[in-house]
Amino acid sequence: MTTDALLGGAVDPDLLALMDAVFAEHGGAGTAHGGPVRLDAALWSRLSELGLVRLTGSEQTGGSGAGWPEAAELAAAAVRHAVRLPLAEHDLLAGWLLETAGLPVDDAVRTVAVLGADGTAAAVPWASAAQRIVLLWRDADGTHRVADVEPQRLRVTPGTNLIGEPRDTVAADVGALSGTAVADELAGRLELRAALVRAVQVAAALDTAVGLAIEHAGARTQFGRPLAKFQAVQHMIADIAAETALARTAVAAALHRAVETDWAAADLDFMVAVARSCAGHAADVVVRRAHQLLGAIGTTAEHRLHHYTRAALAWRGEFGSVRSWDERVAAAAARAGADGLWPLIAG
Repeated sequence: MTTDALLGGAVDPDLLALMDAVFAEHGGAGTAHGGPVRLDAALWSRLSELGLVRLTGSEQTGGSGAGWPEAAELAAAAVRHAVRLPLAEHDLLAGWLLETAGLPVDDAVRTVAVLGADGTAAAVPWASAAQRIVLLWRDADGTHRVADVEPQRLRVTPGTNLIGEPRDTVAADVGALSGTAVADELAGRLELRAALVRAVQVAAALDTAVGLAIEHAGARTQFGRPLAKFQAVQHMIADIAAETALARTAVAAALHRAVETDWAAADLDFMVAVARSCAGHAADVVVRRAHQLLGAIGTTAEHRLHHYTRAALAWRGEFGSVRSWDERVAAAAARAGADGLWPLIAG
């Protein structure tokens, strides 16, 4: 999946080529084969030199001044090459939150954690590999606050997701933190940004898995002819292609609305929820059918398919489960009522 498909060619083709070239040199960087994923410091340094790790950061703070279209393509390119890095967490979440709060940003590797009432956050991406952790919490007075904290001041308990990426528990003594007050709406916007990041990644993983299934069906022969010539196989390919196209379209619609309204659209919550719901349900069909098409070879560690199918399953449940996003879609439809449902869907 490319950003051309998402936003109609909004990204410079030379930048797209650069992203793919850099990731192609490091294909599978950080990808675990049953163990925890490590942050590839050499690749991170290379991406930093190219201005890609803070792609959307303002030029005044040392960023590249690009936008979500470029960042979405960067995330998708990393997925296509099975590169595991906290690019979105560092730039689109932590870096954005600091800049919005008026706090300084430097070259330290960052992630973001939203603390609950007990001062903890579960499944924080890349916390154990980060040099700084940007915290967002609500204090006793109900004010949302942001702080940029060294991990040594926190309790970080390591964990991983299905593909071995760090998903750690972070605990803080919020009473000892002196955070910067921010608008309450920032928490909701951070949630939507994080959710859309994962939708982009899931859609990219599904696209790549479908491509591998089509490639296999065209190259593999059975009973003297390619698998792709069998009607049952054609039906399976049509199923996974359709599901992936639906997910991609829903993600594109949400991303387009976010970009064109600077995340201020009244229906953006609904559109992100639809994107997450479609991508989450598509993962069920694509993962099952793709592995059926490839048979035994698709279950081996040596084959590339599992880099994408397992990733899609891991990411679809992060920043909200599929069920939670389904419920948000249903709640929005119920609120719209019979007269407002179609305008809500049609935008």
